Formats: sequence, structure tokens, C-alpha cells
Amino acid sequence: MVASALVADRGWKRRFDEPIPLPRGRRLVTLEDAGNYITKLPKAEHEAREWQAAMEALILVATSGGPTMFARIGVMRALSRHVERVVNPDRKEHLGTGGNWRGIDETAAPGAAVAMAYRIVK
Repeated sequence: MVASALVADRGWKRRFDEPIPLPRGRRLVTLEDAGNYITKLPKAEHEAREWQAAMEALILVATSGGPTMFARIGVMRALSRHVERVVNPDRKEHLGTGGNWRGIDETAAPGAAVAMAYRIVK
């Protein structure tokens, strides 16, 4: 019984807490799925720093039994490596007037906070 508990804690068959969504509707469910996905990427993409870090995280989680969330974060970061955060000044979040319990700067002009937007860059 102890051996079966160890198998569940380690190895490439371990499942992510939540599957990783891919473009075109596919999902990565296990560490093995993610490893196969990375190895099948074109060489230029596969050798990118983000994908190398994701693969390293996968290997560490699969062999050392760490939390699958570490590997999931690595893969998600690599998948979104062409997404850039940009400021959209036309889309402002109004924080209301100052002097409330949330600690909003009372000297800031209403609407001083600017919402973030995302765009894909390649």
C-alpha cells in the first residue's frame, strides 16, 4: 500500500489539478501530455527559454514528486510567452473618491488608475 502511494506522488502519469487548455480546444491533462507536447514543438520554439524552463519544471515534478502546480505554471507561462501586458489609457478604472477604508490615495485624481490590457506579439 505504501508503494502505491509513492507512485501516485511521482511519475509522468500524474494529473494536473486543472487541465491546461491549448489552442484549438486540446488540453494537457498529465505531466506526460505536457512533456510530449513540448517535445513535438518546432525546434526554434522548443529551444525558447520559457519552454526549456517549463520542461525543467516538469522533470523536477515528475521525478521529485513536487506539486504539479509548479509544472502547470511553467507550461502556462511558456504558452503565453507572446502575450504582452500593455496599458490602455482609454480604459480607466474609477476608484471613487478618496478617504475610504481601502486606503486609496486621497490626493489621486478620480480615475487615476489605468486598466491593463493584453495583446499578442510575435
